[in-house]
Amino acid sequence: MKTHIPNVITLLNLLFGVFASISLLYGSLELALLWIGLAALADFLDGFVARWLNVQSPLGKELDSLADMVSFGFVPGIIFYGLIIQYQTGSWPGTWYWIGMPAFAITLSAGLRLGRFNIDIRQNTDFIGLPTPACTLFAVGLLLIHLFYKESVLHNLLNIKLLIVYIIGLSLLMQANLPMFSLKIKGSWKNNQLKIIFAVFCAIILIWQPKLAPLTWISSYILLSLFTYFYTSKKII
Repeated sequence: MKTHIPNVITLLNLLFGVFASISLLYGSLELALLWIGLAALADFLDGFVARWLNVQSPLGKELDSLADMVSFGFVPGIIFYGLIIQYQTGSWPGTWYWIGMPAFAITLSAGLRLGRFNIDIRQNTDFIGLPTPACTLFAVGLLLIHLFYKESVLHNLLNIKLLIVYIIGLSLLMQANLPMFSLKIKGSWKNNQLKIIFAVFCAIILIWQPKLAPLTWISSYILLSLFTYFYTSKKII
């Protein structure tokens, strides 16, 4: 019986991703944020519970990627699609607009990223390329700015040209051969300093500016990963 518990949690991730997609397509943006948050929680818990119960399985790994394809592949594509239409026409889309199609480059890149993850033995502890949940968190951060910072200078982050830059940048980062740390902590303090410091930083940002937290987290995560990669490469050379 316990072998099925992680898979049930993974299916909840998938279900919440479907609910988030429907909410976004119907313009219920704040409700969509709730479903995305629940999907992210389920995505964390399925792996945690599988390790705790010692019931990891090939099925669980494949099912996890399939669920992530919806929650962290299709969902960010819809968010970017909606934002492009919003800032092109002045309203959240209620029908299909061809101009929003570039947004789904995110979805295609996420699918390729997840497929590669399943066969890449290097990604047991850390990641190679931007993880799909991080891409979704970035999109969520932009959606929060759209909802809650309309009179702020931060709203300038949502013009059409920048949205296209984000889509291209995130799509490329998901495919990049770039080492990016996970928050899985194993071993001594020395081996986990960066992860622990980053986790504390994220907690502080969440308490101080919760609505800006997702965008700040992922922007910092990307910059820190790039800095660490180039700094390490320079030391090796």
